Amino acid sequence: MNSRPIAPGSALERRRALGSLLGVSPALLAIGLFLLVPILIIAAYSLMQANPYGGVDQVFSSEAYTSLLFERQLDDSLAFTDSYLIIALRSVGIATATTLITLLIGFPVAVWLAMQPIRRRGLLIFLITIPFWANLLIRTYAWILLLRGTGVINNSLLGLGLIQQPLPLLYNDGAVLLGLVYTYAPFVVLPIYATLEKMDMRLLEAAQDLYAGRLRTLRKVVLPIARPGILAGAILTFVPCLGAMIAPELLGGGTKLMLGNLIFRQFSDARNWPFGAALALVLMAAVMLVLMFYAMRTERLRVAREGK
Repeated sequence: MNSRPIAPGSALERRRALGSLLGVSPALLAIGLFLLVPILIIAAYSLMQANPYGGVDQVFSSEAYTSLLFERQLDDSLAFTDSYLIIALRSVGIATATTLITLLIGFPVAVWLAMQPIRRRGLLIFLITIPFWANLLIRTYAWILLLRGTGVINNSLLGLGLIQQPLPLLYNDGAVLLGLVYTYAPFVVLPIYATLEKMDMRLLEAAQDLYAGRLRTLRKVVLPIARPGILAGAILTFVPCLGAMIAPELLGGGTKLMLGNLIFRQFSDARNWPFGAALALVLMAAVMLVLMFYAMRTERLRVAREGK
């Protein structure tokens, strides 16, 4: 009986592949337990009936997804409702505005940090990260003390005679936007700074030698180098803002709902776990689609550049 000899190279490759698999198995196990399993549980809850007292009844139902855009009438017919669509659009609008404002604030700060002497940068980065030492809930309550009718800002303006009655600084979209910008500004500054600190400063000198002004140097030299950090900061700001809960709940007074508040209330006040799970899955799917589109577009641009 003839048997084909096993090539030593193929056996070695299989051993290497097995070793690599064993090496990454703890990471795969952690991803499966702490990411995939919770997502599967949420997906299962979204396809069950809501229990009036909380939790779910293990009966298949797609009512949670139907309720996203339709409302069931007394005669059991469905009527279109835009209530949740408006909340979703508000969330996208506030998240977009937060991202743009944090970029406008964070980019100049990151450029200024990158231009500082190396011995001073560590202290400045330390000062930027100080707010992370305090809990986000405490920092948000601090903004309430500043913005409320009898807060520091209104009392100061009244004391100076600049206003005759307190300004409505709290419980509106402006207060929510302020809280989100304050929270996520460091997430824009740090990625941009991480890309700019590696920049060769001789490029700026070369641009000046070629009679390029400051704006042209910024547009042609600094921005292309900082583009990866800008995109990373935008993603790190936009995605969490869509599901933000603390700032809209406290600074918006619970009247300016965003998707994060809506999901939280389905699990707490409304006791409609399937609908809350469906909202969470739809939000996650939308974010994943945006990130996949961005990744595919970036890959196409990279291939196009390499082709040239």
